[in-house]
Amino acid sequence: MAPTISVVLPVYNERENLDALVDRLIPALRKTIGESFEVLFIDDGSRDGSADLLDAFHARDRRLKVVHFSRNFGHQAALQAGLDEATGDAVVLMDADLQDPPEVLGRFIEHWQQGHEVVYAVRRRRKEGLVKRAAYAAFYRTMKAMAEIDVPLEAGDFCLLDRRVVDTLVGLPERNRFLRGLRSWVGFRQIGVEYERDARHAGESKYTLRKLLRLALSGYIGFSAMPLRAATWLGFVSASAGFMLAIWAVITKLIDIPSPRGWASTVAIFLLVSGVQLFMLGVVGEYLSRVYDEVRSRPLYIVRSRTGVGDEVAVEEEPPVRRAPRR
Repeated sequence: MAPTISVVLPVYNERENLDALVDRLIPALRKTIGESFEVLFIDDGSRDGSADLLDAFHARDRRLKVVHFSRNFGHQAALQAGLDEATGDAVVLMDADLQDPPEVLGRFIEHWQQGHEVVYAVRRRRKEGLVKRAAYAAFYRTMKAMAEIDVPLEAGDFCLLDRRVVDTLVGLPERNRFLRGLRSWVGFRQIGVEYERDARHAGESKYTLRKLLRLALSGYIGFSAMPLRAATWLGFVSASAGFMLAIWAVITKLIDIPSPRGWASTVAIFLLVSGVQLFMLGVVGEYLSRVYDEVRSRPLYIVRSRTGVGDEVAVEEEPPVRRAPRR
């Protein structure tokens, strides 16, 4: 019997958070959905003992299952692995550091039972430092302006997805995953739920500046052609400016108007134009690298082992979850 809810939790060196996470998550699920759930931990190449602790969780409760990666493949790959392995009628994606409070799941499930197929969490405010808050705000607003889809502001990966949505996402062939963008792209009936995002229970964030920049690039490149179109407009502006300067040079020559002499302005213009050209070459290179990744078709992740995944878990018979009819 398939569980009603699957909860997917990417884990990378989160040992000091896991006990507290399970202590809050299991009661929250039991209160909302009874016993018909599974919790799927995706061990993303942890090296702090998280893997052994996760296997011990399964020994105590067979509904807690683990997929161990062969190495660290990243947060988005771990989320995708969870979608691939989950068997529930709905799948919840959340972080393992307790910034996503398990108590919000009750509101997610309530909206799902009312007929919504995507329920995503929207942060009321961030508790990070000023620089990080400004960077996130710039990213979300730029993404919303550039993207060819409607990406909700301040909505991360914390969400509930109906089985139809999960199957659709799993069937998408692209390798460079930006799941919160793909979640918007697939459509279906969606609703946002506001919540207070907590500070980390313990430890440091594993999302370095480099990883955040790579995630932002995946979002920009995967859902907008505007960076490429900008090259056309910059080329047009540059060519127009050069044409006008050429006309001005001819006029000054014909009517003998004194013109300033010197190399500073010439070098400055040259460096500006060269910088723009190199920047746009870099943008084109990023798009080409994504195409190269798709052509190579390497797997998004490699599984070293599974603990409990695929096992049948007997649960007490629950009354069927009543869903509102889809409109």
